Amino acid sequence: MIGFFTCRHKSPSVEAHLGFVEGGMGSQLRWRAASVSPTVIRREKGIAVKKLLLLAALALPMSPALADAPKPDALVADGLPPVPDELPAETRPYMEFRTAGFVGWHPSDRSMLVATRFANTAQLHRVAGPMMARKQISFEAEPVGNGSWAPKKGDVLLVQKDVGGNEFFQIFALKDGKLNLLTDGKSRNGLNAWSKDGELIAYTSTRRNGTDSDIYVMNPRDPSTNRMVAEVKGGGWAVSDFAPDKKTALVAQYVSVTNVDISLLDLATGKMTPVGDHAKDIAYGGGEFAPDGTLWVTSDEGSDFQRLGTLDTKTGAFTARGPKESWDVDAFDISPDGSFIVYATNEAGMSKVKILDTKTDKVRVVEGLPAGIVGGFDISEWGEIGITFTSARSAADAYSIDPKSLKVTRWTESETGGLDVSKNVEPELVKVKSFDGLEVSGFLYRPDAAKFPGKRPLIMNVHGGPEGQSRPGFQGRSNYLLNEMGVAIFYPNVRGSTGYGKTFVSLDNGPFKREDSVKDMGAFLDVLGKDKGLDAGRFGLTGGSYGGYMCYAAAVQYKDKLRATNCIVAISNFVTFLENTQSYRRDLRRVEYGDERDPAQRAKLLEISPLTRVAEISKPMFVVTGGNDPRVPASEADQIVKAIRDKGGVAWHLLGKNEGHGFAKKENVDYQFWTTLLFWKQNLLN
Repeated sequence: MIGFFTCRHKSPSVEAHLGFVEGGMGSQLRWRAASVSPTVIRREKGIAVKKLLLLAALALPMSPALADAPKPDALVADGLPPVPDELPAETRPYMEFRTAGFVGWHPSDRSMLVATRFANTAQLHRVAGPMMARKQISFEAEPVGNGSWAPKKGDVLLVQKDVGGNEFFQIFALKDGKLNLLTDGKSRNGLNAWSKDGELIAYTSTRRNGTDSDIYVMNPRDPSTNRMVAEVKGGGWAVSDFAPDKKTALVAQYVSVTNVDISLLDLATGKMTPVGDHAKDIAYGGGEFAPDGTLWVTSDEGSDFQRLGTLDTKTGAFTARGPKESWDVDAFDISPDGSFIVYATNEAGMSKVKILDTKTDKVRVVEGLPAGIVGGFDISEWGEIGITFTSARSAADAYSIDPKSLKVTRWTESETGGLDVSKNVEPELVKVKSFDGLEVSGFLYRPDAAKFPGKRPLIMNVHGGPEGQSRPGFQGRSNYLLNEMGVAIFYPNVRGSTGYGKTFVSLDNGPFKREDSVKDMGAFLDVLGKDKGLDAGRFGLTGGSYGGYMCYAAAVQYKDKLRATNCIVAISNFVTFLENTQSYRRDLRRVEYGDERDPAQRAKLLEISPLTRVAEISKPMFVVTGGNDPRVPASEADQIVKAIRDKGGVAWHLLGKNEGHGFAKKENVDYQFWTTLLFWKQNLLN
């Protein structure tokens, strides 16, 4: 969660909330917490022979007589069968969905900035009005999904972009379809906050030593004004907002999911003044100055959940505002005149949007949205609220809310490959008691029982983070598994997941508690295995990043309950992972997983590492890797694939040479999905 405070106070980028960069089952894309997936229209006459050929091709080794779908040049398919061209044809409608993530407002022409994909990568588009055409304004080979217009004037549009998923982001000014580089082109940079008059931008950069995220400001119209304001230690720093007088800025240091410190930074002297007691474990999830200088934040001080309130910058005293919430407030924004605040609560994974009157503390609930997930709040200069919304039956799209009438207006309607998304499966909430009596839950998507009678196979998909949360959003490609193959999908929220309070999120911290979350997976498998609608003899498991570690761990510890596993950008050895992850994030990961420099912790980290127990992996595994991954280096996959093969086991390995922490380019995501279908067909469904 590096760069948690970005673009003023706003919620983490809409990508993080909603996963607008489309993926599929077994695909864990960069910046994504919610899974996105697939579906297919049945042909009529003449399709029977093709289907028989496809089933035969999936069940048996690929015949040289069959034509194969072309593999993207950047992918290395090691030990995988080729993809028969019948498979892309069959799945095509499910591969052609899009999403549109709200990014921000233009302050003068009232257009909306959205991120969507029409070719191979997501790019920025302008939408002049509700349901009007999306006009593309960035044209890069790499994804451009994060941007921000200068407040008030709207004369400058800043974006950030990396290369090949390496996350060494650079900041650019985008004009007339061209990018003008504003940073050094080498270091890792993070676009943070505009001053409210649109004159200054704050950003972080590792250019000094490659590790520490120092704080810089500049007027982007004149790059010569660029200057370092604060030299810091660590990679978790970001500017949340400028004070109205532009003399100070609110700075956050992310230490862990339960410890985010905030300070006031004097922009003239560089002096950093702590706000509140930094010795306490308090997490601030957002921060923004109202026009009168009042500092609004979300905080878990005195509560198990993030609450909305004000913070006294002199005393550090937090005062909760509005009604007492029993769930996290996970995003908010303040109107330009300070009269109201829009915020969202995360209620068992579903979003509730509410508007707080800052004078009366009266709250109104926005009722015009169906059950789903909301992210990316931004209130325009004229008061209109911009959001992204997604649900099981709606791909992510941009909407606006009138703060007076609470009317919800749709601005984009993303394509869904011609499929009727109203027929998509809605999930059910499953709650179980784990080994120690702790209640854990997750979302179960069942195939249509009328179409697929009898007990169905199941794939469990574990989120990353580890401080992530599976929420019931659009399934994208994975709708193909549900609607055409009759495969159930279950998304667990094991201990350590966000959304259930700071006690719950801390229950897996450090090496000595790590495997408690692995035991949660076992509890889910036990309960689901007794479900009359599921076939316990045909269970598989997938996950990416930390979910990938859980995938490896499950392959070891639950091999008798799983047919196969699909592990993506995954940690195989905690010690080598900590030693080889990028230096700017190493200390942040040590807080969560443990410190490999401490002998006792190192020993435990090695003990719980799947690579240590690789001899116990007996079922087929499909490993997916990004060659440029700065978080989980490709070496983590290389070493476990080799170890499995050395002992005679089956390990498919798909490497994206132009990808990072999960695949982001459509051609690569598509091929990953097709090979994943082949893997499940061979190892789960037969």
